[in-house]
Amino acid sequence: MAEITAALVKELREKTGAGMMDAKKALVENDGDQAAAIEWLRAKGLSKAAKKSDRAAAEGLVAVKLSADGKSGAIVELNAETDFVARNEIFQKSLDGIAEAALKVDGAVDALAGAPSPDGEGSVDDLIKRMIATIGENMTLRRFAKLSADGRVSAYVHNAVVPGMGKVGVLVALDGSGDLEDAGRKVAMHIAATSPAAATTAELDPALVESEKRVLTEQARESGKPDAVIEKMIVGRMQKFYKEVVLVEQPFIMDTDKTVGEFLKEQGATLKGFVHYKLGEGVEKAADNFADEVAALTKGA
Repeated sequence: MAEITAALVKELREKTGAGMMDAKKALVENDGDQAAAIEWLRAKGLSKAAKKSDRAAAEGLVAVKLSADGKSGAIVELNAETDFVARNEIFQKSLDGIAEAALKVDGAVDALAGAPSPDGEGSVDDLIKRMIATIGENMTLRRFAKLSADGRVSAYVHNAVVPGMGKVGVLVALDGSGDLEDAGRKVAMHIAATSPAAATTAELDPALVESEKRVLTEQARESGKPDAVIEKMIVGRMQKFYKEVVLVEQPFIMDTDKTVGEFLKEQGATLKGFVHYKLGEGVEKAADNFADEVAALTKGA
C-alpha cells in the first residue's frame, strides 16, 4: 500500500479541484496512482453531475476575454444554481480559463464544451463536471460568442465581481482609425446600459418590426383618424421605436445630443458587430420559497 502523503493529496487537488477528503479517498482507492485517482474522481464527478442536472442554473457569471493583439474577443456565460458560487475562487478561475479557451474555438457552445480543458485534464465539459462534484451545484455552459476585427475588439463588464467577470458583459468590434479601444469601450458601456436589439435597422428581427407595427397600428386606429393620417403616424412612431432599440440610432449616453452612429463617425470608427450578455437572461428560475426549504430540511431533526 503506497503512502498517501499530504503532498500527494495537495497535488491531486490542484489538478482536479476536488475537495481534500475526496482527493485523499481517490488516492487510497487507487493505491496512490495519480492518473487512476483522476479517473476515479471524474467518474465520481459524473455521478454527482447527473444527480444535479435537473436543478435550474440561472446564476453564475459572464466572462469576457480579449486576445493579446486586441483584434478578437470572446464572451462566455457559465451558469450555476446560486449567486454564492459566483464568489467561489475555483468557479472564477475555471471560467477565466474557459473564456481563454473560447478565443481558439469556432462554432456553437458544444464546440467549446468539447475543447481541451484549461487545466489540461480532459475537456471543458469534464472541467465543469469536476466543479459540480467539488462545489456541489449544477452548472451549465450556456453560451459563448466571438468577435474579430481588423481594428479593435473592446470589452466591458458592468459591476465586475473580479476583472473581466460579472452579470453583464459586452464585446464591441470596430474598424477604422483613431483610438478604437476607447471608442469601443464607451460604446460597450452604452450597450450595457441600453440593451439594443440590433446594431442597425436592417439587422432588426423582421418579426419584431412587424409586431411593433401591428401594435402601433391598433393604437392609432383607436384615434378614429383616416387611414392616410394613420400611415403617417405609424412612420413617425416607428422612427421613435428605432431610436429606442437600434444601437446606431440611439442617443449616445455620454452625449445625448448625438447618436451612437454619429459618435462613431466622429471617431473614424466603423461598427463591425457587438455581443451583449445578461446573466440568466431567458432562463426560468425556480420559485422556491427559502423558508419552505429550511422547514423541509429541519423536519424530523
